[in-house]
Amino acid sequence: MTVLSYLQNRASNAVLSSSEKESITTSIATLQTRLNSYFGNNIKNKFQFGSSTRGTILPRSMDSHSDIDYMIVFYNGNYTPQTYLNNLRTFVERHYSTSEIRQSHPTIVLELNHIKFDLVPAIEDSWEKLKIPDKSNNWQYTDPNDFNNNLTIKNTNEKSLIKPTIRLVKYWNVKNDYLYNSFELEKWIIGLNFWNCANQRDYLFAVFDNLNPYNENTQWRKDKITRAKKIIAQVREYENQNMPYSAETEVKNLIPE
Repeated sequence: MTVLSYLQNRASNAVLSSSEKESITTSIATLQTRLNSYFGNNIKNKFQFGSSTRGTILPRSMDSHSDIDYMIVFYNGNYTPQTYLNNLRTFVERHYSTSEIRQSHPTIVLELNHIKFDLVPAIEDSWEKLKIPDKSNNWQYTDPNDFNNNLTIKNTNEKSLIKPTIRLVKYWNVKNDYLYNSFELEKWIIGLNFWNCANQRDYLFAVFDNLNPYNENTQWRKDKITRAKKIIAQVREYENQNMPYSAETEVKNLIPE
C-alpha cells in the first residue's frame, strides 16, 4: 500500500455505514412524529441540516461528538430564544426521558445510543429569512443551505476530492483534541486554492501546508500543527528517497488507522 492508497482507503472509511444511516433515518422519522404531536400547528417547518447533509459528517467510531443538526422553525417569533430552547427541552424531557439531554447554547442536545441530535429553534422574519439563537440569547440570521451549495460547487470543481479531504482533516482534528471548530474548519478548507493537486494525497497535504502555527495563540495548538507539518515533511522525504513503505508508516502518524 502507498501513501495515496492508504489515504484513499481512510477517506472511504470515514463515512456513515448503511446501518448508521438507517438508524438516523428512523430516529428522524420518530422525532418528526413526536414534534408534530407535541407542538402541533406551532411549527412552520423542520429539517435536517449541517455536515450530515453535506457528506462531511464522521461516523461516531471516528468522532464521538458527531451529531445531526436539526432545525425546528416556529410560527410565533415574538419570544426570546431561551423561551424556544426551554420549550424544546421540555419536549425532549417528555419524549426522551431516558436519554442524555442538555443545553449547549444555542441548541438542545439530545444524545441517543447511536447518534446525537443538536436541536436548533428558529423563527422567520417578515421576508421569511431564518434566525437562530446566538450565544448571547439574541437572534441572528442564518442560511443553513448556503454553505452546502458552496461546498458542492467546490467539490465538483476539485475532482470530487474536497469532501473526502474534509473528512480526513476533521479526523485529524478529532485526534488532536479539536483544535478547530468543525464547521469553521470546513469553511476554511473550501476557501483554499489547490493548484497542481492531482489526488487525495496532494489535497490533504495542501491543507496542512496552509496551516500556520504562528496564527495560534496557545502553545499546544502551535505544537499540534508543527507536528503535522513535520510528519508531512518526513513523508515527502521518504517518497523522494523511494521508500514507499516508510512513507506509508509515517503518514499513519498523521491519519491513524
